[in-house]
Amino acid sequence: MLEILALLLPFFGLILIGYGAARITGQQAEALGWMNTFIIYAALPALFFKLVSKTPLHDLTRIDFILADVAATYLVFAAVYLAGRIIRRNPVAESTVQAFGGAYGNIGYMGPGLALLALGERAAVPVALIVCFENAMHFIVAPAMMAFAGGEKRSPGRLAFTILAKVALHPFILSCAAGFVVVALAVPVPAPAEQLVNTLAQAAAPCALFAMGVTLALRPLKRVPAEIYYIVPAKLLLHPAIVYLVLASVGGFDPVWIQSAVLLAALPTAANVFVIGQQYHTWQERASATILISTVVSVGTITLVLYALRSGFLPAELFPQG
Repeated sequence: MLEILALLLPFFGLILIGYGAARITGQQAEALGWMNTFIIYAALPALFFKLVSKTPLHDLTRIDFILADVAATYLVFAAVYLAGRIIRRNPVAESTVQAFGGAYGNIGYMGPGLALLALGERAAVPVALIVCFENAMHFIVAPAMMAFAGGEKRSPGRLAFTILAKVALHPFILSCAAGFVVVALAVPVPAPAEQLVNTLAQAAAPCALFAMGVTLALRPLKRVPAEIYYIVPAKLLLHPAIVYLVLASVGGFDPVWIQSAVLLAALPTAANVFVIGQQYHTWQERASATILISTVVSVGTITLVLYALRSGFLPAELFPQG
């Protein structure tokens, strides 16, 4: 357990430093804009390109892993959505943002750094696949659900085009696609370009975690949602449990792939959930509170998940063949 705490200390320490820096300096939210631009458009894409471009092609085409992981995530999404609709009797738009609060983890900013630190380089491919395909699904589901709720004013054709463009042109998707092309066509990466990619990739985790701490400080706790009692447990406990059960039931995956998926599923609610609420003018302050509370609680739950993974409590297959 001490080894796990030592592993997590620098990770959450960077978030705490970012939080403290924002509180002390009193910077406005706009000051974070260029750092987020650097992270989203340069550092993290470089990291994903590096991970994918050094991976054997057969590992990059594990459609069974992608489908199982996304299906598990959307089982949690559906459960939280139905809880909002049935238990709380919330409208479709609010229930949708709540569902993202329970199923959309901070996989972009927190995922790569923590997984590589805890599980090593073998976690690189599953992390890249999960980040790309889960984000792509979230980009599709959010506007589709809001259109169903009546909050989307664009025509179906224009909405479909916007969704397709957002998915296809997202820096994470483009960088992974570029890495896939390099592997598939055996394209050599020039040494200067590789050095640039490596430099950017090394900056990804510390910058992303620091920026996350700043973001938490700039969104103070104003309105705690009544739904928090089931959204946070769904995100931090139910999500990793469902991901594990689905992947281990399907079987045939490297244990590190399953561990990576479980660890990413255990991450707190993504800041993008607030962005979704802000975009559609629904559940904004409560989404911000969910992000903050889930991040604080995740210090304990991620420690427990890592302990379970490292202690061998979770076999790679629930129903081994033969």
